[in-house]
Order: sequence, then C-alpha cells, then structure tokens
Amino acid sequence: MGRELDDVDRSILYLLQRDARDTTAQEIADTAGVSASTVRNRIDRLEADGIIKGYHPEIDYEAANLPLQVTFIISAPPTELPDISEDIRGIQGVIDVREMLTGRRNVHVDVVGTSTSEITRITDAIHDLGVEIESSEMMRRRHVQPFNHFFLQGTDDTSAHDEDEADDGPSD
Repeated sequence: MGRELDDVDRSILYLLQRDARDTTAQEIADTAGVSASTVRNRIDRLEADGIIKGYHPEIDYEAANLPLQVTFIISAPPTELPDISEDIRGIQGVIDVREMLTGRRNVHVDVVGTSTSEITRITDAIHDLGVEIESSEMMRRRHVQPFNHFFLQGTDDTSAHDEDEADDGPSD
C-alpha cells in the first residue's frame, strides 16, 4: 500500500503534472509555501518511494510523421498475461500496453504507424502470439490532465485548467 501524502506532496505532484519541464523547485516552493530545498527533498523522496516513476515527454505522433494511432483490445489467458504483455511490448510500433485486472478484454495496446501496412504488420505480430484482437479503434486525439486530487492545498486552484484556457473556449 502507498504512503499518505500531505499538502506539500500533493501540491508538488499537481504542479509537476501540469508542467514538469518548465516548473522550478522555487516556483513550486512559492506556491506550496515551503523552501526550494524542501521541494527538492520531497521530490527525491517521492521518486524513491516510487510515487513519481519518471518524467516523460508528451509526443504528438502525427507531428512526428506517425499519423495512425490505433488501440487494440485483446483477450489473453490471465495466467499468460505477464509474458504476453512483455512480448507485445517487443513489437515495433507498440507505445503502450495496459493489463486489465478483470474481464475477457484484458489487454489494451496502443500502437502508431505511418501506413495501414505498418498497422497490419503489428496486427499480424500480435496474432502470431496466439491472442485474439477483440476490437480496434483509431484515435483522433488524446487529452491528458493532472489528476484533480492533487490540487493545490490551501488555495482556490482546484481546476486542472488554466483560467486563460477556460475564457478562450475550446482549444485544439
């Protein structure tokens, strides 16, 4: 079981989720009401405890000339799930594998490619593992936002959206 997070931890996590690359320890400290060294120490502890598992870029695959993004829903025998998941992650073009806790459709696989022939190659490689693709969906757009439980404690900032964004209407 995980450890309890206090207001400072939650504020750090929220701000890092919003923009880890361009948010300094001093900016977090000013918002959370602690020193920058406290923020750095807390981040180190959050990483050591496995709460922060890494810092990853959000990639626009279409801009990177990988315009086809497909999610495959797969049924795999539960006892073989770890091995199948590992094998799927070894297929070129697979970018994400999620193992579901229950149900027949227990593996969700996100893939990218430049053409239908690449997606077909990935599909064939998955079938070669002896699992059944139940369905596939082509992604239009993905929206990621900070988990709202990590809002800034002691402030009115409980929204995952900037005020400027809310006033401007929908954005793409």
